[in-house]
Amino acid sequence: MDAVIRNLRVDAQPRVSVVVPTYNEAKNLPHVFGLMPEVHEVIVVDGRSTDGTIEMAQSLRPDVKVVRQTRKGKGNALACGFEAVTGDIIVMLDADGSADPREIPQYVDALVRGADFAKGTRFALGGGSDDITRIRRIGNWGLNLIVNILFGTRYTDLCYGYNAFWVHCLDVLELESGAAADVMHWGDGFEIETVINTRIAKAKLDIAEVKSFEFDRLHGTSNLNAVTDGLRVLKAIMIERFLTRPVAKPEVPAHIQQIRELAAA
Repeated sequence: MDAVIRNLRVDAQPRVSVVVPTYNEAKNLPHVFGLMPEVHEVIVVDGRSTDGTIEMAQSLRPDVKVVRQTRKGKGNALACGFEAVTGDIIVMLDADGSADPREIPQYVDALVRGADFAKGTRFALGGGSDDITRIRRIGNWGLNLIVNILFGTRYTDLCYGYNAFWVHCLDVLELESGAAADVMHWGDGFEIETVINTRIAKAKLDIAEVKSFEFDRLHGTSNLNAVTDGLRVLKAIMIERFLTRPVAKPEVPAHIQQIRELAAA
């Protein structure tokens, strides 16, 4: 009987899809891909890189799935990547080396144990950051407080983009890549992380925070602007709280429920 249970556990392992937005990250990909655990698929969503990012990804991982963005910005990249997912769990992973791929099993474990959404946090015991500035820390704290008050959440790190969730939660997010354009639409920027966090909360999904350590970017410069992107996040909070409707909590597919039951046995 024990052998049968072990076989069931192996067969019932969730398929993990890692979505990696990129823009001129060729120098960082060897580090990121080198630390990647075994996963179902890696999806690189490229924003018209000019440094050979796509070629580097393909040379490092021949089975990589490459998706081109329809517009600009991290939000659009994630929306395009989500549409290409074929796994059970989606992991959002930055390509600059700041997020540690070796933490992916921790996120998967939180989901398998019952969470719908695994939210990375740099402020839990064991987490931390080499990269966050004083201004960004204060801004994150203030925006985090506003979201917790308006949405009844207990987030400790609103503006951290290392998260994972079950694929059936995509219906709650209501994200679309949309038509191609050379301009950013609303939701295409860094505010996407807040949009995701608030829509998860409005649907009353089960949220588990996962400790995470953020390293300095390895190569290149970040496109994040603490002031302008902070204002976009604040705007996203107000829009999501007062101008958009909540979406019903999705049913958990039978095979995912089986995975959870086996993990709890």
